[in-house]
Amino acid sequence: MGLKLKQVVEELDLKVLTGEKLLNREIKGGYTSDLLSWVMSHAKEGSLWVTVQSHQNIVAIASLLDLAGIIVAEGVNVEPKTREKSEQEKVCILTTDKNSFEISGLLYKLGIGS
Repeated sequence: MGLKLKQVVEELDLKVLTGEKLLNREIKGGYTSDLLSWVMSHAKEGSLWVTVQSHQNIVAIASLLDLAGIIVAEGVNVEPKTREKSEQEKVCILTTDKNSFEISGLLYKLGIGS
């Protein structure tokens, strides 16, 4: 059995921005990219996505691909409309002040691969 979002939140001290009720979701892999079209064509179902994007389209992509959740890195402020849409679409958004490279490395150290 893989890691759950809740475990990653605790291990990496992430902030749960939306989707508190979704933290029991299992993470099947990870993906880091800010190019939305690239994420759409390369991320896999159940992946935890790391990005610095914060607009509503990240929720649409996460929902379409059935991703485990989104980590918005570098302390980027997530737009209120994005938060609202993520609650509607049942997408968990987590945040961190760490940069994308650092948080991706920490996820890998926890055993989350691509």
